[in-house]
Amino acid sequence: MNNCTRLKNLLNSGTTLVMPDAYDPVSARIIEQCGFTAVQCSGGSYSISRGYKSEADFLYHDNLEQTKRIVEAVNIPVMADGEDGYGDAKVIDRTIRDFIAAGAAGINIEDQILGSGGSTAVIAKQAMIEKIMAAKEAKRSAGCPDFIINARTDALKAGADRIANREEAIERANAYLTAGADLVFVAHANTLEEVIILKKEIQGPLSITAGMPYNIKAFSVKDLIELKLARVSLPMIMIQASIQGMFKSLLSIKESNSFEDIIRNELICSNQVLANIKA
Repeated sequence: MNNCTRLKNLLNSGTTLVMPDAYDPVSARIIEQCGFTAVQCSGGSYSISRGYKSEADFLYHDNLEQTKRIVEAVNIPVMADGEDGYGDAKVIDRTIRDFIAAGAAGINIEDQILGSGGSTAVIAKQAMIEKIMAAKEAKRSAGCPDFIINARTDALKAGADRIANREEAIERANAYLTAGADLVFVAHANTLEEVIILKKEIQGPLSITAGMPYNIKAFSVKDLIELKLARVSLPMIMIQASIQGMFKSLLSIKESNSFEDIIRNELICSNQVLANIKA
């Protein structure tokens, strides 16, 4: 069974698939070794790990190469972050074929306009529908029908009226499913009540992001599992934990000129852990 089919089966199992993000091969291996069954790539994490100011600065071929390295590092399915598909429906065939060739088992394609100056803006609904239809045809013609197309909408944040935004997000999510998306991802949900409404109104598999600064205190992974979502993505957990761990370790050394805090809080990896990651 190939990884596209494995990912499809995981999403259709009736059990919520929890997917932490990986920003490099080591973080991907840690996800696998911790017992998670699939990896989510994150353009946001990629850009942070490179020290870029914006996710839009992480270019297509950089994304493709990093995704390929992550795929090669693990034995579990990897979902790529295809950003906005890197163009309109006319270029989606290339994007899908390239990420399939890189070994990805699925891809996120979003309706957000990247680099929109800090605000969130989305493309016309019909333009996104055309991208999804092109992506569906591309995976079929590439001989990989089980490749997962995860259609993301950022409509929840694209405007000042939250209720109107939510209605737009629901309408778009249902339209994207009708167009052929295997899964829809509504970004920026910030309350459990909002997730419950989305789950009720969206007529198909739904993915929600958790562990973000705007919702980490609002609901847990357990809460989302109990709602029987198809997928929960954790797109910033690994990069945030890495940065926090580095700060804690280095500041303790700077302040004490010793390793006592690192030893006390077990912030240093054992030789066996390091060996497993290298394997």
